[in-house]
Amino acid sequence: MRKEIKVAIQGVEGAFHDIAAREFFKESPIEVIPSLTFEDLFALLESGGCDYGVVAVENSVAGILSHNYFLLNEYSMQIVGEHYLRIVQNLMALPGTSIVDVKEVRSHPIALRQCHLFLNPLRERGVKVVESEDTALTAKHIAQNNMKGVATVAGDLAAKIYGLDIIKAGIESNCRNFTRFLVLKRKRQVEGTTTWSKDFMSNERFLSSSDQCNKASVSFTLGHTPGALCKVLEIFFSHNLNLTLIQSVPVPGREWEYKFFADFIFLESSSYKAALEEVAKVATSVTLSGLYCRGMASMQPFEVSHEELQ
Repeated sequence: MRKEIKVAIQGVEGAFHDIAAREFFKESPIEVIPSLTFEDLFALLESGGCDYGVVAVENSVAGILSHNYFLLNEYSMQIVGEHYLRIVQNLMALPGTSIVDVKEVRSHPIALRQCHLFLNPLRERGVKVVESEDTALTAKHIAQNNMKGVATVAGDLAAKIYGLDIIKAGIESNCRNFTRFLVLKRKRQVEGTTTWSKDFMSNERFLSSSDQCNKASVSFTLGHTPGALCKVLEIFFSHNLNLTLIQSVPVPGREWEYKFFADFIFLESSSYKAALEEVAKVATSVTLSGLYCRGMASMQPFEVSHEELQ
């Protein structure tokens, strides 16, 4: 019997991080380790308290989760994969509750915003809409405290785990709502530098070695010279690298200087290697954080109008 993999998530069991972790590691037995905050998750991973961490970094509707890029900058983590999760929000409450019984809806503020088209008519009928710290944690509280007349917005796994009834399924305002999760692992200690250099190839064994890898995550800093970022982007273009994300965060202690995080898809490994060798000549520093297989986003069938859901 294979040993369980310990995977840290933000939130409690039943959260969307939990769903993403179970889908990504579907071929392996896992033990989900809840962390109430992303800071707790990174600290747990850094201390060796888990094998992997699953962290949301962007949403197709809400945008970048910039705080998690600050944490990626603070902690040296190895990115070993990514997973795109279709976010299906559901209204749920204690068994036997109907929508006319609901007097209050509690959930995470982002989940509530993602369901505004469904919730607005409820507000007009006098239903209180209250922000809480977590979707699945609210579902847990409702079940444990037998909170009649209180509903939450969460994923279907939360309803299954905590024994709640789904009153209305698929209440999100935008059915093309995806969250991208990174799968992180503590970076092993290696001799010498972990930044890109001519001898960096010898350290590549500490990243993914799969021949199927077609995506890379890098970070780099640039001097305050005209066109520095443009030069890097031109290098990516010249090597046929498809840039899928670029995000900047301030460098602590160096006012008005920034580190750039970039993800790109490549067709041949030789192209990204040659590109990073060139970037190293114009950047102050370059770090290869991960090589992994590009995640794919799949649509779940949900073509129900919000008028039908009321």
